[in-house]
Amino acid sequence: MGRAAAAGGGAGGARRWLPWLGLCLWAAGAAAARGSDNGEALPESIPSAPGTLPHFIEEPEDAYIIKSNPIALRCKARPAMQIFFKCNGEWVHQNEHVSEETLDESSGLKVREVFINVTRQQVEDFHGPEDYWCQCVAWSHLGTSKSRKASVRIAYLRKNFEQDPQGREVPIEGMIVLHCRPPEGVPAAEVEWLKNEEPIDSEQDENIDTRADHNLIIRQARLSDSGNYTCMAANIVAKRRSLSATVVVYVNGGWSSWTEWSACNVRCGRGWQKRSRTCTNPAPLNGGAFCEGMSVQKITCTALCPVDGSWEVWSEWSVCSPACEHLRIRECTAPPPRNGGKFCEGLSQESENCTDGLCILDKKPLHEIKPQSIENASDIALYSGLGAAVVTVAVLVIGVTLYRRSQSDYGVDVIDSSALTGNSLLLNSSMQPDLTVSRTYSGPMCLQDPLDKELMTESSLFNPLSDIKVKVESSFMVSLGVSGRAEYHGKSHSGTFPHGNSRSFTAMHPRNKAPYIQHLSSLPTRTELRTTGVFGHLGGRLVMPNTGVSLLIPHGAIPEENSWEIYMSINQGEPSLQSDGSEVLLSPEVTCGPPDMIVTTPFALTIPHCADVSSEHWNIHLKKRTQQGKWEEVMSVEEESTSCYCLLDPFACHVLLDSFGTFALTGEPITDCAVKQLKVAVFGCMSCNSLDYNLRVYCVDNTPCAFQEVVSDERHQGGQLLEEPKLLHFKGNTFSLQISVLDIPPFLWRIKPFTACQEVPFSRVWCSNRQPLHCAFSLERYTPTTTQLSCKICIRQLKGHEQILQVQTSILENERETITFFAQEDSTFPAQTGPKAFKIPYSIRQRICATFDTPNAKGKDWQMLAQKNSINRNLSYFATQSSPSAVILNLWEARHQQDGDLDSLACALEEIGRTHTKLSDIAESQLDEADFSYSRKNGL
Repeated sequence: MGRAAAAGGGAGGARRWLPWLGLCLWAAGAAAARGSDNGEALPESIPSAPGTLPHFIEEPEDAYIIKSNPIALRCKARPAMQIFFKCNGEWVHQNEHVSEETLDESSGLKVREVFINVTRQQVEDFHGPEDYWCQCVAWSHLGTSKSRKASVRIAYLRKNFEQDPQGREVPIEGMIVLHCRPPEGVPAAEVEWLKNEEPIDSEQDENIDTRADHNLIIRQARLSDSGNYTCMAANIVAKRRSLSATVVVYVNGGWSSWTEWSACNVRCGRGWQKRSRTCTNPAPLNGGAFCEGMSVQKITCTALCPVDGSWEVWSEWSVCSPACEHLRIRECTAPPPRNGGKFCEGLSQESENCTDGLCILDKKPLHEIKPQSIENASDIALYSGLGAAVVTVAVLVIGVTLYRRSQSDYGVDVIDSSALTGNSLLLNSSMQPDLTVSRTYSGPMCLQDPLDKELMTESSLFNPLSDIKVKVESSFMVSLGVSGRAEYHGKSHSGTFPHGNSRSFTAMHPRNKAPYIQHLSSLPTRTELRTTGVFGHLGGRLVMPNTGVSLLIPHGAIPEENSWEIYMSINQGEPSLQSDGSEVLLSPEVTCGPPDMIVTTPFALTIPHCADVSSEHWNIHLKKRTQQGKWEEVMSVEEESTSCYCLLDPFACHVLLDSFGTFALTGEPITDCAVKQLKVAVFGCMSCNSLDYNLRVYCVDNTPCAFQEVVSDERHQGGQLLEEPKLLHFKGNTFSLQISVLDIPPFLWRIKPFTACQEVPFSRVWCSNRQPLHCAFSLERYTPTTTQLSCKICIRQLKGHEQILQVQTSILENERETITFFAQEDSTFPAQTGPKAFKIPYSIRQRICATFDTPNAKGKDWQMLAQKNSINRNLSYFATQSSPSAVILNLWEARHQQDGDLDSLACALEEIGRTHTKLSDIAESQLDEADFSYSRKNGL
């Protein structure tokens, strides 16, 4: 060990001092030469002149060892007495140097050049903080010079790419970015891109850029850019090839322009027209999406049918003229020709001799009279007839005038509206007018009975002629005008006076009239929907059209020989019920009256609501407004009570009450899962600017009356319903509502900035019982030729339910199809009285009550009847009634006013086993009998 170390130390020292030893030997040889020359001048071979340091002409360069091949490092300097290499801080042995010496002809100085070889093993054996390096050191008389350090590294290139390019599908004119990270290597690999095995030259195509971190960027994709792309990496050692990436440039389809509307497919009557378009502008390519929307549109058309004219019957023959002729005429008016129909064929006038040829004029036979004389005689007859007609008309005018003056003694001037309403206006000339009364009603006048002449009943019935307004003033002047809504103006209430056949209007006691006038003054003056009807002992049904609100007056609820005008209204203004805390209003405020009317049997009031019924999430209350205007709770829907009864259905609440008033439903959410049902709808109309089109999206409580208010407002603004309304379940989780417009045709329409998406706070939606909530969107078309609009309206609650309204419409009114606002089931007869108002015939109703009111040991009594009709709660209420079965059937009538499903009731009775009658087999005519007589032909 010691000897080896000494040897090693000696070898290392020898290597370090070897260059100096060579320099000393060179100096000794130079001295000997000087001694032999006996002090003569230095020969020409002296390497340098005094004052010059070595200057490197060539310095060693960085080099890479490829595989196992050594590399040569070269160094050249002048003037230089000696040059040696120093690698990694140690001198290279002199034997490893290859030296050459030349003379620079221009300067006369010696130039020395030295080479060394570096092997792969030397580089691999070196373990230092830096790469393997070598440096030249050159000597001259004045000192040394050092060259730059040249690093020596082993070259390599790994096989696998760090990131291969991935295939993509992009739309035309979209941007394509293909990423490539080449394998690790020394030196770093250069990257080249191939498309379908052909090199890509980014210098020749400005749309392609390959300079950014080896990535390939195509700024705007073209169809020609589809292909297979490969990333090539290469250095001095090897080349590597990535996996190929397939790029597909696709084209989404676009609609062509609409064709012209086709002709109506029928020559006569109602048919349809259509127009079409194709998905060829452009056609979908390379898997692009097909066009969205309809390729064919149809609209209804009506072709007027030609009507050929037809003759009326001949008139009577005229009187015999002096010319011994009489005439008769006929007109082509039965019917007249229309829409290009043919005119009647034949003559419109006939004449005959009225004396069988025996007529003599101026003592001459008729056949001898000249035609001129006959024409003169005809003219005389014509003028005579005209004079007689004028006299007759004058007499009629005078007669009518005298008659009207004679009638004015009664103070009555009537314009009969029965031709419009189908009802008779009955007036009693002996009735004394009430000069304090001035009332205005909307709707036809409807009187109860010819026998009841003490008071003229003026009922506001919402029927198809709702725009007729009859104004009754002092002396019973009746005039017709136009109105859009029911109104009451006056000092008294027309629906508060009971009627009796044995009493006259003048016999009414003032003390009976005072409370009703006081009630009228307390009625709200804000906007409301209203309807009235006169009801007696037979009962009936009062319906507010298209609102879901109805009132059922059972048979016998009003004492015999009495009749009352009952009214019902819905508040459409600011609600008087102010919510407390988390409580929200779930229904409209419904008023029915008169409030002091007493009924012997509970009546049924149906109120729509917007809650998603669940006892786990809602606590729902029925509230009533007091005479002082305050609201107090009547009962909770789920609690037991004997004062009233509430039956909650999915969309309405049926309440059995003993007194009239103003009622509403409120709800208190128990959990965040409590849901309000909202109806969402979109309306559209043109704006003042002919290129603009406005979309209004409404979110209102899911009650018919709330939507009716929206429809009424839109009609005044010229709005059109563009899509059938949909139901949105809005949770009480405090998250807001977002409304946005999507998929607007980009080259046909544009939306105004900052309006494509709107957000409504939770509280505004959750307590939206004051005004209909809506958001407006303004769209602008690029050209006036664009008449079709196709887009989507997205209404969604964050972390909740979502609805999509698909708008596909024409902005031209003559091409737009009308979407029905409401079904017209309950709008024709708002007030129905007597047997027609009930689904169950009275005779069958009596038998059911007589059967089930009697207690039964087997339990087949009214409690079983209630259970079979899904009435399982608060049965103690029915137990307090004189006829529990009758009240249960009244509740059934209220629940089934639309469908009248008698089969379900019959099945319930058959299951109980007390009767086997199928109610739906009762003939329609028997339901209309007013005397409620029972016919054995029914098999009962």
